[in-house]
Amino acid sequence: MADVDSKYEDNAPGKFYVDEECIDCDLCREIAPTMYHRNDDGGYSFVAKQPEGEEEEELAKEAMEGCPVEAIGDDGA
Repeated sequence: MADVDSKYEDNAPGKFYVDEECIDCDLCREIAPTMYHRNDDGGYSFVAKQPEGEEEEELAKEAMEGCPVEAIGDDGA
């Protein structure tokens, strides 16, 4: 389970975030490329923008549920 205390600073403010457990597998970026981006220097994904609308919210949740190392969290904000 993702840990809000270990989330990357790159994450856009809001409820979804990626923490330090990310293994850069690319799954979240494939599912929701407008929301999840890659930090090329660090080799990890982060939330570049929070979802806007129901469709993007569902994609963000799908990416979170599909993350193989549970590095994506939802703090409910």
